[in-house]
Amino acid sequence: MTLLQPSVPGDVDVATRAASDSLLQGAVRKAAIRFVPLLTIAYLFNYLDRTSLGFAALTMNQQLGLTAHQFGLAAGIFFVGYSLFEIPSNLLLYRVGARRWLARIMISWGLVSAATAFVVGPNSFYGLRLLLGIAEAGFFPGVTFFLAAWFPAQYRTRMLAWFLVGIPLSSLIGGPVCGMLLQMDGIWGLKGWQWLFLLVSLPCVPLGFATLKLLSDRPQAALWLTGEERDALVGVLASEVRERPHTSLWAALKDARVLICTAIQFGFTLGSYGIGIWLPLMLKEYHLTNLAIGWITAIPYLFASVGMILWARYVDEKGRRIVNLALACLLGGLGLLAPIVSGSVTVAVIGFSLTLIGVTAARAIFWSIPTRFLTGVAAAGGLAFINSIATVGGFVGPFMMGWLKEFSGSYVVGLLALAAIMVAAMVASLSLKLFITQE
Repeated sequence: MTLLQPSVPGDVDVATRAASDSLLQGAVRKAAIRFVPLLTIAYLFNYLDRTSLGFAALTMNQQLGLTAHQFGLAAGIFFVGYSLFEIPSNLLLYRVGARRWLARIMISWGLVSAATAFVVGPNSFYGLRLLLGIAEAGFFPGVTFFLAAWFPAQYRTRMLAWFLVGIPLSSLIGGPVCGMLLQMDGIWGLKGWQWLFLLVSLPCVPLGFATLKLLSDRPQAALWLTGEERDALVGVLASEVRERPHTSLWAALKDARVLICTAIQFGFTLGSYGIGIWLPLMLKEYHLTNLAIGWITAIPYLFASVGMILWARYVDEKGRRIVNLALACLLGGLGLLAPIVSGSVTVAVIGFSLTLIGVTAARAIFWSIPTRFLTGVAAAGGLAFINSIATVGGFVGPFMMGWLKEFSGSYVVGLLALAAIMVAAMVASLSLKLFITQE
């Protein structure tokens, strides 16, 4: 076509779509750069607050006189407060805005978690763990709701994966760091486990203030986007909302899809915390030093970080979310068989690596599913409901492992139970096919 030839309508449509796609990609890129690294770092510390407990136990349990049962109960009681306050927290986030509420959560959890350094026995330990769960309640579903309000469906799994990479990174980085922090024993009169709680918790406070400054609740309020980019992003997000039915909170809570999603997340959350909390103590069975345990625990989480990002990208490009979710849960269960059938630390680490790839990939794939059929207050409350009930698995997993360890004298029975629950999560995932046909 020469410059003198008139353009035809088809050419105009193609050019318009190309320009619109370019503006949308520009807006998504700016939002991703501004939000995702900050939220990922925050989630890294959020999860490190929980998993550092397993490293603290290497010396804290003996010094405080905690039994395996008491430690498992304390690790799990966090999720009682977390689950009870999850829905109220997310409904408040919906009312006051994600920026303010997420900042409040980060600041309060940093202070409460740091206070764990000064527990003196099981009762004070239980109390602070319960309070920490209340402080952290709403953070994860709040971020999920926030990301769904900013990123169109075709980008959402990747954005969730980059955010969720904070979980395996917390152990990839945290394992060696926690192992070294335990070596600070005696400095300024504090035990190594006390330094651990202080130094992994207090950075959450400035992160909270950074969140207050950098987040924008909605694209319409983002002055750092151009007007054209804002319009392109808002238009796509609005069209997605129009395609989904508006439901009330009560309707969402009765939705069969929501209930199945709750069961699925319960399964892989139980597996995640059952492994994450007890992994340092399980590796201690191989007669390793605390410092060596810190470095070795990083290996499964390195593979989990890479595996989750690659798997999420594949799902965004190819679809089939439900099938991939089921496969991830199955891999999580099968990996747990390796440390059972072999006494080799190398085989055990390979098995834990496969399990954590499956669990972390399942989490990233999973959270892109309910945001495709929940909107508005139903999304805020529905996502919190899924997370609050399912996160009880975070209580059951560590407690179950501790109880079965005392009952049987080894970790084998606990690992078999975790594997069976992950397989059940796979079956529940496939059952979503009965209600969702487009995934």
